[in-house]
Amino acid sequence: MLLCFITSFSSVFSQEYSWFYLRANDTLIEPKFERVDDVLVYIGDDLKLKSVLDQYTIYEFKKTFRNANKKNLKKTFFVVSNKEEIVKDLLTKTAHLFEFGEIIDEDDKKIFEPNDYGNTSTIGENIAWKTNLDYLDVMGLPKAWYYTTGSKDITIGISDGGIDSTNTEFKNKTKLFNYSRLAKGHGYSIAATAAGQGDNGFGFTGVCYDCSIYGSSYGKTKTLSNLMEMSKAGADVINCSWGTTKYYQTAQDAIYEMIDNGTIIVASAHNKKWIKTENKGELRYYPASYDKVISVATVMHRYETVLDYIDIEEDNGNYFALNIRGYLGRTLGFKENDTLGEPFIHPISIRTLNSDVDILGPGVGLVRYGQYKINNKIKFSEYGATSGIAPLISGTVGLMLSLQPCLNFDEVDAIIKLSAVNIDHIKANKPWEGYYGAGMINAGNAVEMVYKLMTETDTAIIQNQSFSRWDFKLTALSKKVVIQNQKFTNDATLNLTAKNRIVIGENTVLKPNTNGSIILKIDPTLEKECELQLREGFPNNKYYFPKE
Repeated sequence: MLLCFITSFSSVFSQEYSWFYLRANDTLIEPKFERVDDVLVYIGDDLKLKSVLDQYTIYEFKKTFRNANKKNLKKTFFVVSNKEEIVKDLLTKTAHLFEFGEIIDEDDKKIFEPNDYGNTSTIGENIAWKTNLDYLDVMGLPKAWYYTTGSKDITIGISDGGIDSTNTEFKNKTKLFNYSRLAKGHGYSIAATAAGQGDNGFGFTGVCYDCSIYGSSYGKTKTLSNLMEMSKAGADVINCSWGTTKYYQTAQDAIYEMIDNGTIIVASAHNKKWIKTENKGELRYYPASYDKVISVATVMHRYETVLDYIDIEEDNGNYFALNIRGYLGRTLGFKENDTLGEPFIHPISIRTLNSDVDILGPGVGLVRYGQYKINNKIKFSEYGATSGIAPLISGTVGLMLSLQPCLNFDEVDAIIKLSAVNIDHIKANKPWEGYYGAGMINAGNAVEMVYKLMTETDTAIIQNQSFSRWDFKLTALSKKVVIQNQKFTNDATLNLTAKNRIVIGENTVLKPNTNGSIILKIDPTLEKECELQLREGFPNNKYYFPKE
């Protein structure tokens, strides 16, 4: 049997806890433990395994969906022990049970999880629904929560249907402004995704789970008076998972006023199928396509490679792949049915895209809390509708503002795009280039970038993107800002003011045309407008205590 072992160079500091993933040979393997105080004691009957485990202190040994592809989904364990040598011992002395081990790097220990984080939980003890929240993993939410889980002083407005402020996920944090019909539970789903209460041992966690919520009606497309009411009341972010094809200057003016109030609007680009759109790439829905609104569309997220999920259509024998990370839409096909060839995206699975789209988020496999409220059943999104994606981005904005309340729209917009995962390299996406924004949202990267830009002892890194448009305005108090493997060309503008240093690294291209510009400035007098509001207990978590 082939044994695989991946490790990394040890830190110069001794570590109290060693984290690693361990993969079993079979899904039925599940060692039995009992917890005695803060450690696990093996109570199974495998003498070889007992002999190894008795030499170490075990803190966690549990199955997780994280870091596991479809084949290994129920074979992967997250383990915390007192020494990393246990991995080698398990692979060599219990090869009848385990085939692969991977030490978790120090940087990847910078996470935090609530107790309702579903089947991908690692350091968190999930005592709520046993649901797959892998879309939050792909977005890097545990990394974002390491810095902040949200703040009651940051409010996310939900303009998407009725919600019950006494519901378990919304109580003691929600204010309702006016009546809105139930809309098949739409408001419940949007509110729960954006800011449903986390760490409460119930249901599943929202993105900005310690943020407050305002609830209002949807529509009022000409004046956006429902949004304005929440903005004037102090809403920091407002989510709009709805839209109309009619443009109103009065609504655009309302957006500008809300921006001046300090409110950021996030809206879904909408759900018209690409193949049924006459003017492809030109169809626009509002408020998503208004100026100064963050417009959100769909991307696949679950499986790392095409080969991780290939199925066959029973009626015609055609192979297809579903929910492959970084691809637009929902479903892939294969030319001449050759699964080893380059896949293509079925256009019918792509929803509204246009040049106003700013960012993409996962659209398939999202928990629909409204269905639980109405039908008492846990259901998931199936077809990539953008309604459920917008609150993922609204919640991310809420986290960014919770960490640094003085961020303005331009800074939030820039950081979300700069920290996004570039998907330009995927050939199947090429026909839609210019219509899918900056790529896939990564909340962990976005929140971490806020932290590093505002921390004078840290280094902020701008990297791995290619922009030919948009305006990027940033202020950095960090020790230095490094720009590497990055392009700003054509109509792109970058206006970066740093307190200390700006370093231009390798593979960086700064070549705007006459419509673009690059302005890099050093201003030693820069000071923070607001202090960072870090999670209680930062920088520690349950099994991570970084050295000073």
